[in-house]
Amino acid sequence: MKIKSLNSTSKDFYINLSKYLSLKVKNSEAIEYSVAQIINDLVKKKDRALINFSKKYDNVNYTKISDSIVSKKEIEDAYKLVPSSLLKNIKKAISNIKKFSKRQILNSWTIKQNGSTLGEKVTPIKKVGIYVPGGKASYPSTVVMNSVPAKTAGVDEITMVCPPTDGKLNPLVLVAANLCGVNKIYKFGGAHAIAALAYGTESIEPVDKIVGPGNIYVATAKKMVFGKVGIDSFAGPSEILIIADSYADPECIAIDMFAQAEHDEMAQSILLTTSSKLINAVNKKIDTMIKNQKRKKIINKSLVTRGLFIKAKNKSEIISIADTIAPEHLEILGYENFKLEKEIHNAGAIFIGESSPEVFGDYCAGPNHVLPTSGTARYASPLGVYDFLKRTSIMKISKTHAKELSQIASSIAECEGLYSHSESAKFRN
Repeated sequence: MKIKSLNSTSKDFYINLSKYLSLKVKNSEAIEYSVAQIINDLVKKKDRALINFSKKYDNVNYTKISDSIVSKKEIEDAYKLVPSSLLKNIKKAISNIKKFSKRQILNSWTIKQNGSTLGEKVTPIKKVGIYVPGGKASYPSTVVMNSVPAKTAGVDEITMVCPPTDGKLNPLVLVAANLCGVNKIYKFGGAHAIAALAYGTESIEPVDKIVGPGNIYVATAKKMVFGKVGIDSFAGPSEILIIADSYADPECIAIDMFAQAEHDEMAQSILLTTSSKLINAVNKKIDTMIKNQKRKKIINKSLVTRGLFIKAKNKSEIISIADTIAPEHLEILGYENFKLEKEIHNAGAIFIGESSPEVFGDYCAGPNHVLPTSGTARYASPLGVYDFLKRTSIMKISKTHAKELSQIASSIAECEGLYSHSESAKFRN
C-alpha cells in the first residue's frame, strides 16, 4: 500500500503538512443551498414540511408527527432483540461514563466583598436535542456519549432524532436511549430533523442546544441553526495521531491505524516518529494485516487518501508537529515517549501506552468520545457536563460598596461618552 510520507527536514515540510491537513468538501455551495431550502421550508410549513421531508429522505409515510414517535412497545421489543451479554456491557460502559461525568459537575459559588455578594449561579440547559446517525449501522455509543453528560448536568428534557431503516430504529440505539433516560425519540433524520429541533413545529417543541454527529447535510444544518440554538461543534472526519518510538510494536500501530481508517474514507491516520525503521515495519504490517480486515476496502482507501507517515528529527520537533496537527485522538506509544503528554498542548484526547487504545475511549473507559476535530483542539475541548450547564453572574451590592463603585463606574462611563451610564452610577452614591 502506498501511504504518503513527509520528512521534517524537507524545505517545504510545514507547507506540505498544511496541504495534507486541509479538507476540501466537494459541492459545499450546493449542499449549503439545499440545506438552507430545507430549513426555510420547515420554518414556514412546520409539520407539513417535516412529513414531506420524512417521506422524501427517510422513506416513511407519516400522516401526523406523532406517528414518528418511538412507542413504549417498540422499546420493550428492542430489549428482547439485544443479547444479554451485550446489554450487560452497554450498562457497564454507561456506568463508567457516568462516574467520569460526575467529576465535571460545576457548582454555584459566591464571595463576600465590602458587604456585597458576588458570584455565579450554575443551572442546566432545559432542553437538549441529540442527533444519532441511522441507516444500516447502529451507534449506541453516540447515544451514550451525548445523553449521559446531559442527564448528569440535570437537563430536564432530552429529545433524540434518528433516521429509520424501513420505518424502524436499531434496537441497540433504542435500548441505549432508554437506559440513558432520553425522554422522547423521533424516527426521522437529516437536515430537516435539525431544523425541527431548532425551530420547532406545531407538534415539536424547539430545544436549546443540539449535539451529535451526522453526515455533511446534518453538519451543515447544525452550522446554519447555530445562534438560534447552541451546538456542540462543527465536526469533521475522525482523526488519530500516533506518536511512537523505536520500542513501539508495529503491529499495535497498524491495528490502531486500521481502527481509525475503518470509520470512513476521509478518516485521518498519522504516524509520527523519529525512526525510519519503525515506519518501514509498520508499512509492512499494514500490507500483511489488511487482508484480514472485514472493512478492508474502506481502510485501504482511507489510508491511501488520508494516511500519513511523518519522520521527525527529535522529540522537540515531535512536540511542535503534534501541536500543529492538534489531533482529535493522540496515542503515545513506546518507552521513551510517555513524558510527552505533559509537553503537548493540543489534542482532544491522549491515550498513553499500548494498553490504552483509542477504542477504549470510543466506547467505555469513561471520558467522552465527542472530541474536537480539524485542528480545533487548539482551542476546543471534549464534550462534557459543562456543555450542558450555563453560568449566570450574580451581584447584590451593599450601599457602602455602591458608593465606592459609583465613583469608578461614572468616571469610566464618562470617558467612553456614555453619560446616562454615569448618571445611573452617580445615583447610587
